[in-house]
Amino acid sequence: MIDVRRGGQRYAGGDPAAGIETLHAFSFGSHYDPGNLRFGPLMACNEERLAPGAGFAEHPHGGVEIVTWVIEGELGHRDSAGHETVVRAGEAQLLSAGDGVRHVERNAGEGPLRFLQMWLEPAVFGGGPRYGVEHGTRFVPFRQPHAALSVGRGPGELPAAPFVYVHVVRGSVRLGDETLEAGDAARLTDEEGLLVRAAGPVEYLVWELRPVPRDPA
Repeated sequence: MIDVRRGGQRYAGGDPAAGIETLHAFSFGSHYDPGNLRFGPLMACNEERLAPGAGFAEHPHGGVEIVTWVIEGELGHRDSAGHETVVRAGEAQLLSAGDGVRHVERNAGEGPLRFLQMWLEPAVFGGGPRYGVEHGTRFVPFRQPHAALSVGRGPGELPAAPFVYVHVVRGSVRLGDETLEAGDAARLTDEEGLLVRAAGPVEYLVWELRPVPRDPA
C-alpha cells in the first residue's frame, strides 16, 4: 500500500515571528491527530526553516533517537553532554537522548537554514546520551538498529521492508503511478521491488523501518 502525503497537508507550526517556520508530518505538540501518531518507529518528521540568528533555546529530550538532515545552511548544536558542532548541508546529525539530554539548536550561518528532523522510538531505552555527525548516504540511529536512513539522488529500488518512508527534498520522483514533488512524502507498507524514477536532479530520503521488538508481557 502507498499512502501519499502532500507537503501542503502538513501541519504548520514553529514561531514565524521569531524566524522559525516548521512543517510537521505527524502529530506534534499542540497538534494532535490520533490517526497520525507514527509510522513504524518513526514518530516525527519536521521540516524546519530558520532565519539567520534564529533557533531553539535549550530544551530537554529523553528516550528518543533524533536524526537531522541538513538541506541548506549551517546548523549549530550544543548539548549538556559537552558536544558543540556546526552541521552543514549534506551532513546528518545523530542524537540519542538516552536517559536525558538538553541541547540548543540555532542557525549558525549568515543565510537561511533548512533541515529535516526525524524522531524515532529507540529499541533500547536508558543509558547516557550519544552524539555524532556523519557523512555518506546511509545512517543507522545509535539505539534503533531496526531503522536505516538512506539518501537517494537518482533512480533506484526501494528496500524491501515492512515500512518504508520516502520524503522528497528536491526535484520530482515517481513511485508507481504517483508523482512526488519536493516536500511530498509517501508511506509504503509491505511493498516490494518498487522503483523510484527520476528524470532530473533529485534528492530524497528513504527510511527502511521494521517493528520494534518487545519483550512478552
